[in-house]
Amino acid sequence: MTTSQTLPPAISRSVLRYRDYRLFLLARLLVTAAIQIQSVAVGYQVYAMSHDKLALGFVGLAQFLPMLALILPAGDLADRYNRRVILLVACIIEAAVAGGFFLLTVLNVHSLGLFYAVLALFGVVRTLSAPASQSLVPLLVPPESLSRAIAWSSSAFQSATIVGPALGGALYVFGPDVAYGVCFALSLIVAVLFGMIHAPLAARHAKADGSTGLERAKEGIAYVKNRPIILGAISLDLFAVLLGGATALIPVYAQDILMVGSTGAGLMRTAPAVGAAVTGVLLGWKPLDKQTGPWMFGCVALFGAATVVFGLSHNFALSLVALVVLGASDMVSVFVRSTLIQMATPDHMRGRVSAVGMLFVGASNELGEFESGVTARLFGTVPSVVIGGIGTLLIVAIWMGLFPDLRRVDRLTDVKPPDPAAEQAGQVIRSSESQPSV
Repeated sequence: MTTSQTLPPAISRSVLRYRDYRLFLLARLLVTAAIQIQSVAVGYQVYAMSHDKLALGFVGLAQFLPMLALILPAGDLADRYNRRVILLVACIIEAAVAGGFFLLTVLNVHSLGLFYAVLALFGVVRTLSAPASQSLVPLLVPPESLSRAIAWSSSAFQSATIVGPALGGALYVFGPDVAYGVCFALSLIVAVLFGMIHAPLAARHAKADGSTGLERAKEGIAYVKNRPIILGAISLDLFAVLLGGATALIPVYAQDILMVGSTGAGLMRTAPAVGAAVTGVLLGWKPLDKQTGPWMFGCVALFGAATVVFGLSHNFALSLVALVVLGASDMVSVFVRSTLIQMATPDHMRGRVSAVGMLFVGASNELGEFESGVTARLFGTVPSVVIGGIGTLLIVAIWMGLFPDLRRVDRLTDVKPPDPAAEQAGQVIRSSESQPSV
């Protein structure tokens, strides 16, 4: 294993000195790039075949329904089995998904139903891999490096969303089959990278108490429900993304409003990631250490305001600026939420708690796409985006009142998992208080 003495001083002082973590970052970068390339190609191909805004909404719905059904069992899998095996299987299925889109394209199939079926399989593999991937970072770095590791991981994700959409738009010029072929190759490379990680990827202290899967899933839900800081953070993101999901309508803006074609669509898909990646790098070097809660609420409000500006804009440059601001503000919320979940959760429950977070936040991306497609059909493209941005601002105001503990969070390092002994004692006290006196 590479030691800190063999690395440059700047790297030896950072989380990048850990070999397994560097492999994880590269894998995350490549798999996210593949997903983004595929998303651009599928979105533009579906809209080119149908010329129907609602068809774009069904692209999101096809991925959301499997996630809704399987995310909690996937979290339980991440807590009970080796996370390396889960991620390797996921990479193989992702390659199969890219191969399916490739075959549909080269065979000149124009059935939207078949495209949605492959997208549903893609939803399954994303559901399978997400809790294992999100709960992996604490196994690769020591606790004192966790906040920086999460920031760099988020930055790698956003960097891939910079390169991916632009590359996807460029590859689409040569044909969607070329884009899908690249995704197939990247998925196999990522499988090799995960296989090279040496750290044990099974959850530490995972329970084997004979409980059923349903009981373990309920335990994860109860954990989130009983901790207002976690519940407030993930539900705030849920409604913000659900209402402010303007990116689903980028193909419509590119083709019908801004007239910039597939290349412009790729640039607009990239713009939020530019702001997010720059913000992620800054957070990696200097994470938020004061007034974390107020920063989170303020940035989600900025996300809503930027959504309104994008919705009203008919100028390509202004639209790009609004999307950059949107991505930068969203990155702060993602960083705070991700760090809160990892800091406040013991490792043997991180898979299930991450799954609940995915159900709230990750699924809202796909459900938000469906909502955007429906509201665009009902009210028009521009009113749909503007209404969503205003709705996000209202949610921020409401959540600041509903979750005062989240609003008052100062330092993320002060957030700790509950003491099991103290919790057990509290449960005994509550149980005794509930018994009738004799």
